[in-house]
Amino acid sequence: MTATLRPVIPAASPSPADLPLEEATDADLLAAHVGGDDRAFTVMMERHADRFWSLALRVMSKPEDAADALQEAMISAFRRADDFRGDAAVTTWLHRIVINACFDRLRRIAARPSKPLPDDVERAAKLTAPDDPEAGAVRSTIADEVTAALGQIGADQRAALVLIDLEGYSMEEAARILGCAPGTVKSRCSRGRARLAVLLSHLKEAD
Repeated sequence: MTATLRPVIPAASPSPADLPLEEATDADLLAAHVGGDDRAFTVMMERHADRFWSLALRVMSKPEDAADALQEAMISAFRRADDFRGDAAVTTWLHRIVINACFDRLRRIAARPSKPLPDDVERAAKLTAPDDPEAGAVRSTIADEVTAALGQIGADQRAALVLIDLEGYSMEEAARILGCAPGTVKSRCSRGRARLAVLLSHLKEAD
């Protein structure tokens, strides 16, 4: 008698809804937020908090302005979550919102006198957490110098440099975030790097 062969049915994988929020993808968290989960958005923001803080700080230069811009960006993302269509990664969508919030705030404070040097040394030290205090102090000083120099170039160039050189985005990805052509991003980076080379020339001379 010939045995009847039966197909092997694989065990079902857990659906996104079955996973703990901390293990869910950003897209699943955003969908859960839109669906009414009151913790999903907070979990997603906490996951990327330091990265978005660093982005806002480098674009705005002053910690208090960066904090205000980031707060506005998070409110905007919270309210506009159902506008996300999945044509890019959630982080790309969020970066675009943060950048736009920074630009909006820069426009509003354009007439207000500002100091170019940031005073966020304590947070920078906390994020780097070096084992060697002396080496950490040097890195912190250089980071402050770079952040200060970024604060002295145009906002468009600064945003392009932050996304390409510090965040690691490609020209195409940065262009989508900034809402311009890749060639425009490349041009802004080129001009920004030339300006930074002048502003940071003393660091090279000190080597």
